[in-house]
Order: sequence, then C-alpha cells, then structure tokens
Amino acid sequence: MSKLVIVESPAKARTIGQYLGKDYTVMATMGHLRDLPKSGKGMDEGFSLQYVPIEGKEDTIKKLKTAAGKAQTVFLATDPDREGEAISWHVKELLGLPDKAVQRVIFNEITKKEVQKSIASPRDIDYPLVDAQQARRALDRIVGYEISPLLWRKIKSGLSAGRVQSVATRLVVDREAERRAFVPEEYWTITVKLKREKGIGEFEAAYFGPEGGKKAEVPDENAVNVILSKIQGASGGSPAFSVKSVTHSEKKRSPAPPFSTSTLQQEASSRLGLSPRRTMAVAQQLYEGVDIEGHGLTGLITYMRTDSLRLSDEAVANARSFIQGRYGKDYLPPSPRVYKTKKNAQDAHEAIRPSYIELPPETVRGSLNDEQYKLYKLIWDRFVACQMQNAVYDLLTIDSVSAGEVFRANHTTKIFSGFTAVYDYSKDEPDASLPELSEGEGLKLLEVTPAQHFTKPPARYTEATLIRAMEEQGIGRPSTYAPTLSTIADREYVLREDKSLRPTPLGEVLTGYMKDRFSYIVDVAFTAHMEESLDEIEQGKQEWKTMLKTFYDAFSVTRNDAEEDLKNGRIRIPDEPTDQICDLCGKPMAIKMGRFGRYVACTGYPDCKNTRPLSTPADGACPLCGGVILKKKSKKGFGYYGCEKNPGCPFMTWDTPQKTNCPDCGKTLFRVRYQKVPICENPSCASFVPEDSRGYKKKAEDGGEAKATAKKAPAKKTAAKKPAAKKKTVAKKTAK
Repeated sequence: MSKLVIVESPAKARTIGQYLGKDYTVMATMGHLRDLPKSGKGMDEGFSLQYVPIEGKEDTIKKLKTAAGKAQTVFLATDPDREGEAISWHVKELLGLPDKAVQRVIFNEITKKEVQKSIASPRDIDYPLVDAQQARRALDRIVGYEISPLLWRKIKSGLSAGRVQSVATRLVVDREAERRAFVPEEYWTITVKLKREKGIGEFEAAYFGPEGGKKAEVPDENAVNVILSKIQGASGGSPAFSVKSVTHSEKKRSPAPPFSTSTLQQEASSRLGLSPRRTMAVAQQLYEGVDIEGHGLTGLITYMRTDSLRLSDEAVANARSFIQGRYGKDYLPPSPRVYKTKKNAQDAHEAIRPSYIELPPETVRGSLNDEQYKLYKLIWDRFVACQMQNAVYDLLTIDSVSAGEVFRANHTTKIFSGFTAVYDYSKDEPDASLPELSEGEGLKLLEVTPAQHFTKPPARYTEATLIRAMEEQGIGRPSTYAPTLSTIADREYVLREDKSLRPTPLGEVLTGYMKDRFSYIVDVAFTAHMEESLDEIEQGKQEWKTMLKTFYDAFSVTRNDAEEDLKNGRIRIPDEPTDQICDLCGKPMAIKMGRFGRYVACTGYPDCKNTRPLSTPADGACPLCGGVILKKKSKKGFGYYGCEKNPGCPFMTWDTPQKTNCPDCGKTLFRVRYQKVPICENPSCASFVPEDSRGYKKKAEDGGEAKATAKKAPAKKTAAKKPAAKKKTVAKKTAK
C-alpha cells in the first residue's frame, strides 16, 4: 500500500474507494478523534487548547496509525468546511504525520470525476481555517463551562448556556413576549355578490375604497354603515352597480435560487415536515453515497453545508442542456441565471445541487428510502427550476362602482408554466373565475357581507422561520443551525407545538437571567459580531488567541459580578397549569421541571405526591387497539412511545411512528433508527417484525442488556459469574 485516504464516515469511504485504484486504501475516522477533555475548561491562560483522544476511539486511532505508517502519502479528505479542516489537522497531529507526508483534498461532490480531480490537485492544510474552528470551540467552552455552573446554583442543575443557543432561545422568548403584549385592533371587510344585469354570470368583489382614491381601511362598524347606506341607497332608475374598469396585466414569477443550507432546512421543514437535524442527516447520506441500482454507490448531491448560491459553469451547462431536451427551448432563458450570494456569506462551496442532472428522482426512486427520495427530489427540482424561464400569469382586475365606492375582484390565470413545470410547491388556492364583462355594464347587487376582524399577534417561530431569522441576523453559520435548534429543544428551553416553537418557563427564566447578568452574550448584534471575527480569523485577518483574550477580559468581569449575585438566592421556575385533575385528591395538576425534564404533578404536594409522565400525541395509531400514540419520557429522561390506554393496552416502542400505514394490515408503520424501510409492529400482520429482529439491543429479563441474536446463558453459569465480576470491580476501586 502506498497511498492512504482518510475520511470521516464509512459510507463516504466506500463511495470514494470505488473511484480510486488498487494503490489507494480509504479509511474512516468515524468523526472526531480528539477533543477538549470533558472535565475542566481544557485550555491554559494563554488559550492553548489541551486536546485528548476521545474515549472509545482507541482501536480506530491504532488502525489509522498502522495504515499511515505503511503509506508513502496520506490524503486527508474530510469535509470541506471548518470542522472538516480541523478534523484533518487533528488526524495529522494525533498520528504524528510530517507535513511532507500529508496532503489535504476536498470534495464538493463525491463523483468519480471530482474525486480523481481533487486527488490529483491536493493542497496543504489551511491553518487559518483550523484556527477559526479552534477559536469557535474555545469560545463555546468558555461560555459553557464558566456560565453553566452559575446557572446550576442560581436556577437548576443541568442547565447550559451557549454563545449561539442562548441567543436562539432569546429570539423565541422575545417573540412570546411580543405576543403577550400585543393589543388587537379592529377592522372590517365588506364583500358584495354581484350579477350581470343582462346575461349569466355571478361573482364576488371586496371593498377597495372611494372612487379615484387609494385602497382604504374600514376601521369600525360606523364606517361600514356609512358605506352600506351609500350603496344600498343607489338606485333612481339606474343600476346600483356598474363596471368601472376591466384590466388585464401580465405578471411574471421568477424561480427561487438553488438551496443553501438554511433554505434547504426551511423548505424541508415546511414542505416535508423534516426537522433541521433530520434534514441534515438525510442530506449527509445523499452526499456520501447511496447504493443506486445500476450505478453502485453514488453521491447524489454536492456538499450540504454552504451559504453560497454559486453554481459551477459545468453544472449550469448540464442543466440547460437537460431543460432544452426535456421541456423545449421555450423553457430555457437566453442566458444562464446567476444568483448573488449575501455579502456576509463565506462562499466556500457551491450551492446544494444534484451531482448528476441525468439522474432525475423518478429514476432512483427504488433505491432510496422515503425521506431520501423526498429530499433528493426537492433538491433536484429546485436546481433544475432555478435555470428555467419565468412563469407568466394573466392578472384580471374588475372594478365595480356604486355611489362613488369601488369594489374590486381579481383572477389570476397561468398562461405559461415556465419553472413551475418542475418546481411548484405553492399551496395557494386558485381565484374564483370571473365572467366576461365590459366597461359600463350594469350589475345587480345580490348580497352584502360585512365581517369584523381583529389583527393577530406576530406568529410564533417555526423551526424554518427561526433559522431564517438566525441567518438574516448573522447568528451562527450553516453547520450550526440544526444542532442549535436540537439543543434548545432537547434541553426543553423551547417546545414544539403544532410546528411552532414556544418557550417553556425554564427557557424564559434562563433567558431573563442571561439578559440581566450576561446581556452581551445573548445580544444579537454581539453574537453576529463574533461570527464576523471568526470569519476574519479564517481569512487570516485576525489572530485567534488575541480575539479570545479580548473577549475573556470583558467576560471575566461580568462572570465575577454574577458570582456575587448568587448570594441573593435561587430563582424559582414557575409551574405550568394544566386542565388535568389529580385522580387521588381532585386538585389541579401542573407541569413541573424535574431532574430528568418536565413532568405532571399534583399541586397539592406535599400532602399529595401523585405524578404522571408528560406525554404528547404522536403520528399514527396504536397497532394493538387503535388508540392514540403518545410520546412519553421515562423516569431517566429517555423518549419512547406508548398507547394512551396504558395500562389497559400494553403497547410500547422505542421506534418512531410514521404517518404511513402498512400495505398488508393498514396499521401504522414505525421507523427504526438507521434503517431505510419502516416496519410493521402489529403482531397479527404477516409483515410483523419482532423486537429481537429490529437491529438493536434488547433488554434481558434480568434487567441487563443482551444482543437480540445472542442465546440465553444457563442459569448456573450466569449466577457463578456475577459475584466474581462484582468482587473484581470492588478490588479495582479499592486499589485506585
């Protein structure tokens, strides 16, 4: 062996391995190999970071060292971003590789052409990129390790603060405060139903305003009555209404740009119902390679962590050729579309696009699971559409007038589909058709419908809109959006309710304390400025340890003030009232925050100590009795799913219920983690998959864990081993 290629994941290794010759061996690090220690800050006063090998990676490190020792050249081919660059540097340092034996290669897409091209043109490790990642890691460690202990003593143990997660939580909390402070304002609409005086044709029109003026608001019922008195009193031998104008105008709709990381997460959330974390996991699979029938392991999309809208000339040329061949020259713009990337973007990689335009979603459908297919189709459709002609619509506007008051009706007709032939995810209902009318034509008033309305408070953030807000305000970067949202949800600072994000009392208390004691940490502008500083380090414009010292000098003063505040006592987390009644004493139940998260408890404590696990409805129905499936948490905080009729119905599973049903029995299907195809958990179905065949460890009868495929050991042998193992453990502890 003369050449070793090191990547992060086995899937990526398998895909790349088939594109390289027998002189290359491809191995995976399985993620990071070393990191800061779990205990302590992990850095000295000069901000030199003290890395240690990650526990459990000993065998991987040993194998990589052995392989690297036999190789003439080691190609570090980790992901093309800060994190990937840092992993390459960590591998080099951990394996003790000299600079001359190491080459850095990056793959924007994992295709044979790209892999061979990159291997042929390697570069050195980009140390400013590594420094930027080290600075980010150090900042996160400083904030997390020095603020979190204060939160434990002031509010509740187990809390954490983060440079990005705390700001994201604040956005959700501030939006909730806006909603509570919102004062609704009254307004009215007036709709009339009109009929042609001669001929057939009815339609509806909405009040626009006085004739010759701009669109007017109708603030209250008095204004409504004034308008109604005018139009209902208009008669005197002439029609109450007449057609003032009939206008046709052409409206063009341009395609959206190709996906960046944030827009992909937003669209996948709103269109496919995928969480940002799930979106990135599925996109990673598509990037690293999927076994496609007739093609083998194939990377289907380009690198999925990017803030750029740039496309390669070759990709655009291939798209234009495909569009002309499938849809015709009318669907092709005279010149390629070029999309401008935002000025604060890193623009290190192309936008997210399919690697092979000649592999439309329908041709690979049979080789992908449901999530992979839907996400690939979303990416493929969006990329092709972004290079197509505008969609063209005819906008028909009819203004009808009575007593000087104008009522307007609109109707839109698509006259050329353009890019919507490929990508049209709009849910807008079509306007009601309008009759053919001419100016001056008389109309009869059939019906008047005034309606009272009130303005609504600003909507809660969804995962999609929160990511958009973070991107617009410069909070975080493409690689941090999904993990940030997962963190604040997993720690129960915010809750997902009907796709919306609502802060918990814990999230509000935590944010209030951070705003009071660490205001600049949760300040949006400050966080955005820190991201700009990291970008400057990456560009070689700023020294990373100098930036850390400047930050820490101010931070330490604020932290010391917070230490003094601990003397004023703890902050209580308020309970959340519920409509549940305690079945033991009849008092109301409330949601409380415990050691392992939120739970329901009786407000009569300590006289009544009744508690219940907190549960929320999930997709699907119980395969045993048809009841509602509830998402629950065990006493140790682990999530699982059970039937609402428990204990009457014993159904319980760790697998996630899906919206789809089994084709054989019609019961809900469940997704087992890391498996492509959902399974049926209905014991009476021919497609039933028993628990010991689902690919995960099964709880043994004695409370321990045994592999599903393992045979049960004889009772005597098990009994004989247990005391010896226990004695050995005690002996080790004593020696230590």
